[in-house]
Amino acid sequence: MPSSSRFTLILPFIALSITLFTPPCWAAEVVIIADRQLKPATEIITGIRKTLNTSISIYGPDEVRGRLSRVVARERARVVVALGREALGEALGLPPEIPLIFDMVVTPPAVTRPNTTGFYLATPAREYNDLIRKHFHTIKQMAVVGSRDQLNILARGESSFSVRNSVEFVKTVNRLDSTDAILLLPDTAVLTTAAMDEAYLFSFRKGIPLLGISERHVREGALVALVVDMVHVGRLIGEYAARALNGADIGQIPPAPPRKFDIYLNAATARKMGIPLPNELVRIAKRVYP
Repeated sequence: MPSSSRFTLILPFIALSITLFTPPCWAAEVVIIADRQLKPATEIITGIRKTLNTSISIYGPDEVRGRLSRVVARERARVVVALGREALGEALGLPPEIPLIFDMVVTPPAVTRPNTTGFYLATPAREYNDLIRKHFHTIKQMAVVGSRDQLNILARGESSFSVRNSVEFVKTVNRLDSTDAILLLPDTAVLTTAAMDEAYLFSFRKGIPLLGISERHVREGALVALVVDMVHVGRLIGEYAARALNGADIGQIPPAPPRKFDIYLNAATARKMGIPLPNELVRIAKRVYP
């Protein structure tokens, strides 16, 4: 048989051998740890891809539990993004030379690891104050209710009331009959379903609107909520990651609250309480519940 024919016959076996016996090659400059079943996580990842022009690998928290350092080394990743408290807890054990950016935590965690920064989900009270000054002229004063830790982070300098549980929350809200609006801070241990039912009853009985926290709360009767624009947060994370890839020490940047929000309004609540909704506000709102 001519040598060229033998080579032609052997070539497929060589290719198969390479496929079977060559170890896979991973290479992603950025590793993201996120539960892709969660809509906020997928929106953040979308935003990251819009601003970060590099290779990305995404793993669920279960996929990297106890072995994230090996995954990062195998990927040769230079930056890690952790979305959620579980993902962050896993990522804090990485070598400090790996830049770490976090999000999908309600308030900034106490982190001593260098080369670490990120964003948190809770909306600062000042954002609601700005919204009120611009659009709700009948609201002159706002009371903020939440846990002590959250008040220290989100409502410093505001008229605030600290509560430790849902019972204290209900008692405190029922005493706030001289304020014009009540801003709720996001604490699931405080804002139970039963506690929120009591808060809505008080709100409509006294004509004092509740502000925050989510679209669901607005649908149930709160006047307005500022909800984080997750895609925009993803863009910011992508920008931070790009800076880290270029050698910046992102650990020098303090954790930051969200910067862009979607507005949700409840027009029925506004009507019942005699609160005008400016056309401009209605126009820019993500959704207005009738």
